[in-house]
Amino acid sequence: MKKFDWYGKIILMLGAARQGQAIARYMSEHGAEVMLSDAKPFNKLFPAFDALKDLPIHWVTGGHPVELLSDVDSVFVTGGADLQIPIIQEAVFRNIPIQNDTQVFLSAVQAPVIGITGSSGKTTTTTLTGRIAEAQKKEEQHIWVGGNIGNPLLTFVDDIKKDDIVILELSSFQLEIATISPRISAILNITPNHLDRHGTMEAYIAAKKHIIDYQNEMDIAVLNRDDKISWNLRKEIHGRLMSFGFVKPVDCDHEASIFLENGMIKRCMKGIEEDLFSANLIRLRGSHNIANVMAACAIASAAGFSPKAMREGIENFSGVDHRLQWVREFNGVNWYNDSIATAPERTMAALKSFDEPLVLLLGGRDKHLPWDELADQIHHRARCAILFGEAAPLIKTALEKAQTTDSSLAVIVCHTLQEAVAAAASQAQAGDVVLLSPGGTSYDAFKDFEERGKQFIEWVLQLK
Repeated sequence: MKKFDWYGKIILMLGAARQGQAIARYMSEHGAEVMLSDAKPFNKLFPAFDALKDLPIHWVTGGHPVELLSDVDSVFVTGGADLQIPIIQEAVFRNIPIQNDTQVFLSAVQAPVIGITGSSGKTTTTTLTGRIAEAQKKEEQHIWVGGNIGNPLLTFVDDIKKDDIVILELSSFQLEIATISPRISAILNITPNHLDRHGTMEAYIAAKKHIIDYQNEMDIAVLNRDDKISWNLRKEIHGRLMSFGFVKPVDCDHEASIFLENGMIKRCMKGIEEDLFSANLIRLRGSHNIANVMAACAIASAAGFSPKAMREGIENFSGVDHRLQWVREFNGVNWYNDSIATAPERTMAALKSFDEPLVLLLGGRDKHLPWDELADQIHHRARCAILFGEAAPLIKTALEKAQTTDSSLAVIVCHTLQEAVAAAASQAQAGDVVLLSPGGTSYDAFKDFEERGKQFIEWVLQLK
């Protein structure tokens, strides 16, 4: 649906946070009559009201009454909205379209779009792809990176030219109601995540798969050969395939692929094999980050970017904030912030990135994901586990079940992350790494993982 189609339409936006404000502004500026409903009382929404005060928006606060659906043409939701709430269920029953800012953006943007999703690594891969695109771009081009990171790009869609390049990080929340797929779509991996929201693994996979479901025969899907679920989706793509993985494909002559061989990141396309760069160029820790780099190279290859641009984009890239981010060295101990690790699977990847003795901080809010495998790895990789937040009792139980006679793991339970930082400072010894890699979400105590990470950094820097 193009932007001029909204003229005269009645739009209901549920939620007045950043995405809701972007949709409300876009729709109002493109001729729609906008109602903006938020469950919070009006006195908690002054910043949102102030941001939109120049627009003729009808506000409804303190709840989402079903009566708002009368004469509504479309209902819009934010990425994190609960689709089971009564007003959304009633809208579905009435066949009123449910959309989000990603759907509107993809329908309105003129530039080619690269979409990236995955249970882990998507922010790092999206950032790397953006850096490669910046190294490749022509002087008059602009590279737009957003989606699940940064500001909603819907805010800028009218400024994006057809020759620009758009790179979107897309979460399962943004994709679950999608009916449009980007021209180049990457699924980095799919492991158990957000089951508290999606309910089942099947529903979670279906949401992720929407990124390729609506591609055509000219589009390109980028899949991970080392991830079983991602790789199985190759049977369902509608266009061309580009893959990445640690081992060279058997049929390299006919398969476009990125792989690691003899310390080199290599590419095979149209039967031609070439070295892209040495793996020593990668400054990020952990094999999972080598996979992220290979994914970025696969996406860049699908987009036609040069090996030179790939090298320039990857060289000197030391990572994204809150993702194995080095904070400081204090009394011979190195402190790392991996607040982005909001699932046990991601904490396991972080553990594999260090050879030093570990003091591990984990907790937050549980996402109804299994802790057993992580608990087993913690006994083998860490010398101290400091638990905090709502999930602390659950993790403690998992650690107790996984304990063996030869385990010497110390387990400390704290109420808050700030208390956990103080406990880690007292437990850590010279040569240790203190790692915040929670395995749970931040919503029991913080707005998001970024706020949690920033607070962690602040408390660590205050240590004396």
